[in-house]
Amino acid sequence: QVQLVESGGGLVQPGGSLTLSCAASGFPFSSYVMNWYRQAPGKERELVAGVSSRGRSTNYADSVKGRFTISRDNAKKLVYLQMNSLKPEDTAVYYCNAAIWTGAVHWGKGTLVTVSS
Repeated sequence: QVQLVESGGGLVQPGGSLTLSCAASGFPFSSYVMNWYRQAPGKERELVAGVSSRGRSTNYADSVKGRFTISRDNAKKLVYLQMNSLKPEDTAVYYCNAAIWTGAVHWGKGTLVTVSS
């Protein structure tokens, strides 16, 4: 059974930091590109960051470049999103996503990040 389970969300003050984790199981993790998406209230889901299957390349939305860092541990089947200098506009549900060239896609259920004073 495919599972992606996010953790680490919560309430943080502007300027603070959080690290999200995503634990994967039930599929060949090291063959998949891993991504973090987010969806703010009333907005469409957007890609935040992605990391290649071996972790050699990453990409980021312009809005988070220089503040967020995505990484993965293939041995532990984990992917992380380190978020620094958080802003109120980063408030959203953050989703872990796994994708592969065959078209297979898997989603987690999301974790809520709220940035507020």
